[in-house]
Amino acid sequence: MTPPASHPPSLQPPRPAQRPREVAAAGGTRVDPYYWLRDDSRENPEVIAHLEAENRYFEQATADQQPLRERLFAEMKARIKEDDAGPPEFDNGYWYYSRYEAGRDYAIHCRRQGTMDAAEEILLDANLEAEGHAYYRLGAMEVSPDNRWLAWTEDCVGRRQYRLRIRDLATGATTAPRADNIQPDLAWASDSRRLLYVQQDATTLLGNRVFIVSREADAEPALIYEEGDDSFFMGVHRARSGRYVFITLQATETSEWRFAPADAPEIGFAPVIPRTGGHEYDVEDHGDDIVIRSNEDAPNFRLLRAPLNEGAERARWQEIVPHRDDALVEGFECYDDWLAIEERVGGLLRLRLRRWDGGDERLIAGDDTPSAIHLIGAPEPASPTVRYAQSTLTTPETIYDHELASGSRTLVKQQPVMGDFDAADYSSDYRWIEVRDGARVPVSLLHRRDTPLDGSAPMLLTGYGAYGICLDPGFSSHRLSLLDRGWVIGVAHVRGGEDLGRAWYDAGRLAHKPNTFRDFMDVSDTLVAEGVCAPDQLHATGGSAGGLLMGVIANDYPSRYRSISAHVPFVDVLTTMLDESIPLTTNEFDEWGNPQRPDDYATIAAYSPCDNIRAQAYPAMLVTSGLWDSQVQYWEPAKWVAKLRDHHTGDAPILLHTEMEAGHGGRSGRFQRLHELARDYAFVLAFTER
Repeated sequence: MTPPASHPPSLQPPRPAQRPREVAAAGGTRVDPYYWLRDDSRENPEVIAHLEAENRYFEQATADQQPLRERLFAEMKARIKEDDAGPPEFDNGYWYYSRYEAGRDYAIHCRRQGTMDAAEEILLDANLEAEGHAYYRLGAMEVSPDNRWLAWTEDCVGRRQYRLRIRDLATGATTAPRADNIQPDLAWASDSRRLLYVQQDATTLLGNRVFIVSREADAEPALIYEEGDDSFFMGVHRARSGRYVFITLQATETSEWRFAPADAPEIGFAPVIPRTGGHEYDVEDHGDDIVIRSNEDAPNFRLLRAPLNEGAERARWQEIVPHRDDALVEGFECYDDWLAIEERVGGLLRLRLRRWDGGDERLIAGDDTPSAIHLIGAPEPASPTVRYAQSTLTTPETIYDHELASGSRTLVKQQPVMGDFDAADYSSDYRWIEVRDGARVPVSLLHRRDTPLDGSAPMLLTGYGAYGICLDPGFSSHRLSLLDRGWVIGVAHVRGGEDLGRAWYDAGRLAHKPNTFRDFMDVSDTLVAEGVCAPDQLHATGGSAGGLLMGVIANDYPSRYRSISAHVPFVDVLTTMLDESIPLTTNEFDEWGNPQRPDDYATIAAYSPCDNIRAQAYPAMLVTSGLWDSQVQYWEPAKWVAKLRDHHTGDAPILLHTEMEAGHGGRSGRFQRLHELARDYAFVLAFTER
């Protein structure tokens, strides 16, 4: 392999002080020389100075990439229709939609009464709300049942600690924040006066208490439900029918839904089905019944119905959609006369529509492979149409309305791509690669039709492999900047996702987690052997749990990759999972294991990237982080990079860039995100020889 480019030898990276600290656990005691970089307040001057020094080093080491970054940013921005608008949807007498204005980062959320020819009413201009904030993200936005009041949640830091605000849509008067450190979701009571929200724990940021508050400025919130088990995530939402409010509780392997009448939530929330270890379910009401998606005796889930107040009585369950080994039921939505079902078969998402009376059934699959059909649905169960989005790697997302009565479909919108883009210039492929234990891993590939797959093309390969999350095929105009330079882009659908059903997920977590990493490495080798990419031009990228994947391949197979980009990477797995004060830890023992148990400790210790760094030459590496990240704390990548440099025997750069005013999702604002993408693409392009 041709050695990758290196930065000038006179340029030296920051070297944080080593202050050894013992980290004890049942499986053993480790010494962490960089533990001191942890600061929960994000205010330690020495820590901030180190992160800023890393950012300066990054800019100096990549100074020659700056012109390319600027070109990439300009290309990406030029493909965006800046004054675009989303398709309207009808709800409770109004058409709701969002639109953008040229040159502005955030959406303007609007409605029109009765018809789209009516006067526009601006509900919320996120550009105005974002003024004065380096970061701004809108959470939930809920209009009251009487259409008079708007409640929304917003994050102005990037730590996913939202605050509640309320606006009188008749006068425009807006209250000061009514609650802080809450989850993003909200639910109105039927009286349009009271709101329910989920309060987070101040330390762990775990949502564990539901409050109800009146919209009057001087009203005090009242506790309505408190969860004592810190292995559950919590949410709250109003049913589409408007009759109930649901509290949802979800752990890795167990769930529970609680309900109360929307006109009297103060009476308390009863469980739809009391929690039982290993039983995952979700529900929607339909008439006097509930429809249940359950994995009881059905690993890939099945659909049932039962009277709402008798949901716990298995004898009252009536099976609607039986379990299938070859189809994962991912979601559903109830209409007056129809049931819409999202199902995944062979790794690809599609939509099935069934009349409740059994008189008709329709399957909607993608027009290309790989493709995905995403159920968008409709706010009202009485809607005569079901909305869905079709996505492929080569065609911009296309939204259709399917008319339930006739079966016809209407094109609602296709995402515009400005410039001379022609989808016919690009080709996608969906192939299966057999890995070392005989499993067959699906892989999505994308390239220009005139890019030869003869072993000469550079390739950017990504993967994730955790939480049952699937990387569905979807179009991105930003990728054109690589594709038009002769690149191939690949997605390895490794175990740990739920692409091939629940068994695919289970085969990539807990003691089976190493399958995720082996799948990615074996896919990499096969793509090279089959001539899809050049042997010395394979680049890998992944974020969050996909960043963990990048950390493992960097340790175990560094010579295969020309560069590795790890974004907000979860790399200090042992130390983090030993600390129950860190957000997410207690929720994820069933995902990674609890290292206080010796067997789990041994499993994690064998792959945790920070604990398996060794003296060897690492490829060029770009590591990114966010100071306010609540999912992967900034100190994980900071410690990892410092330790990597301590053991690195080569001259390829290992770079760290921390967004000082953002969190897990990076910068906010549609144009601000383009700067991050341009930075990432410029990095891989700089380490490519053509």
